[in-house]
Amino acid sequence: VASRLEGNLRGSLVFECEPGPGILTRTLLNAGAHVVALESNRSFLSDLESLKNKLDGQLEVVHCDFFRLDPINVGSMKPPVMYSETLFENLGISSVAWTADIPLKVVGIVPQKRERNFLWKHIYALYERSSIYKYGRTELNLFVSEKEYKTLIAKPKETRIYQALSVLWQTACDIQLLHMEPWSSFLTNSRNGGLSIPKSVLLQNDHLCLVRMTPRKDLFANNLTSANSSIFIVMVKQCLAKSKTKLIDKLNLWSCESGKKLLRQLEIPENSTTGSLYPEQYRCLFELILQSNEFDQSWLYDDDCLEDSRGVNL
Repeated sequence: VASRLEGNLRGSLVFECEPGPGILTRTLLNAGAHVVALESNRSFLSDLESLKNKLDGQLEVVHCDFFRLDPINVGSMKPPVMYSETLFENLGISSVAWTADIPLKVVGIVPQKRERNFLWKHIYALYERSSIYKYGRTELNLFVSEKEYKTLIAKPKETRIYQALSVLWQTACDIQLLHMEPWSSFLTNSRNGGLSIPKSVLLQNDHLCLVRMTPRKDLFANNLTSANSSIFIVMVKQCLAKSKTKLIDKLNLWSCESGKKLLRQLEIPENSTTGSLYPEQYRCLFELILQSNEFDQSWLYDDDCLEDSRGVNL
């Protein structure tokens, strides 16, 4: 893991999630990173504090569960659950402009039971520039299951796995596969002694994939903003709820028969389905919709079949 990250670490601020006894922590420190160890298990804190005391400010230790940051509809709480605003304030981390260099890198393994919820929660936060993205273009270097990685990078031709998550993450981030590691390398034993690996019908799922997701500098160029990005998310979710739906029919529902005109402007064939558009085409479509006065925004609220993933409390 460190060898895949090393050239990208010197002088960087790194959040290491669930470092445990600090094996990877030491390697990250040796690579020249300033590490903040976010550990939710109290039993590991003393070892990490001991390591911190041997260093000159290069390591911070916080009793915190990164994967439960910023819970929704929760009042007062105590560590390891906390708000990112409290965490960043305590660490003295200030926000930077979105177009500035990467201010923070996150390293860890996404818990399998929370994986899909985590990806949805973070795509909302990224587009709204809230949570950890309030402070700039936070880079994620995370182990995710092979099946979720393939979903994230899926293209329109892969009709069975090309989803709203695929479009939203590819639009927002440069996604890079750093390493693939067999499940057998990880402690995943189930009660019956076998490997506790998430089952997958459509996709191969033999590895955990170390994936780098770097938010794009130009994400909020042109007409997409943190204020209207939720509209873009709803549009993509509605379009890809049924990927074989004719795109022109969807557009005509949102406007007064303006679908044909819009498709002509984008040079998209009239018989195109919602699952045939690439992420960059969805962004262009959204920007044209924003510029048009013919679109009725009541379609935003006609979303009965799709739950708002921000309501999932991690």
